[in-house]
Amino acid sequence: MAGLKIKKGDRVIVLSGKDKGKEGEVSRVYPEKGLVIVDGVNVAKRHQKPTQHTMQGGIIDKDMPIQVSNVAIVSPEDGRATRVGYRFEPDGTKVRICKRTGADIP
Repeated sequence: MAGLKIKKGDRVIVLSGKDKGKEGEVSRVYPEKGLVIVDGVNVAKRHQKPTQHTMQGGIIDKDMPIQVSNVAIVSPEDGRATRVGYRFEPDGTKVRICKRTGADIP
């Protein structure tokens, strides 16, 4: 899979699946698989065995990956889902922009 337009720290909204409509921040990106992990989205219960790092075992909530095609970046201006485009500055730097409003995405 080619480079993704969604990066760690982006605010995204889920477009499809059981968590449709939920918003969250991207905490991890797997560009080679086309997956992202969004905080509080696609949460699964996992049985955790006690180890030296995690002294206590039990059932924990774990954020599972979601396909990058099922999320969209939230526009910084109006808070709605948008597509991502690129613009090149005169000095040659590449800037991500919101396709709906034309605003820069930080």
